[in-house]
Amino acid sequence: MKNTKHPHKLPKSFYERTDVLQIAKELLGKIVVTDINNRYTSGRIVETEAYVGLVDRASHSFGGRRTVKNEHMYSPAGTAYIYICYGIHHMLNVVTNKEGVPDAVLIRAVEPLKGIDIMLERTGKKSLDHTLTRGPGNVGKALGIFKHYSGLYLFDNQIYLMDDGFSIPGEAIGISKRIGVEGAGEDANLPYRFYVKGNPFVSGIKK
Repeated sequence: MKNTKHPHKLPKSFYERTDVLQIAKELLGKIVVTDINNRYTSGRIVETEAYVGLVDRASHSFGGRRTVKNEHMYSPAGTAYIYICYGIHHMLNVVTNKEGVPDAVLIRAVEPLKGIDIMLERTGKKSLDHTLTRGPGNVGKALGIFKHYSGLYLFDNQIYLMDDGFSIPGEAIGISKRIGVEGAGEDANLPYRFYVKGNPFVSGIKK
């Protein structure tokens, strides 16, 4: 696991591919950056979940469902889709594929990098521990991500994803069923969750 190149924003071509599972896996190790109101925070992605828009019963857009709430899933690749879960958690998703195809990847956990003091302030925590950015609700809270930012392009400067050349070997990537999608029938068991093995910021059930 090492950095090999100058950091740069992920290009649109990264998101435009048709295999959302591959994208979800390759997002591990990339960096989420928020630069909101001149407050810069960032974290390395250590857990993701893929949602195959139209055919995935766990997806908000299953069967072509299209509402005011999920409209940004149908936006061009590289759009931020942010929704509120349980009325409190603002969850960041990355839209992939092409406009009109609502595939997306949920960012479930990150490892804090920069702006940790700001993250602590936002979350009301006294000191850094593994709960700061473990789970998608905590990611949103720590990084200052709210639903009203949904629809932003990830090529602008408020919310974006970066590649600094950090690579994670295949054997270090865990794959499992997704978390919290029990109502999706058989699709709840699809192996669409990817995570960095042993990383303490990864959410989910600990063995």
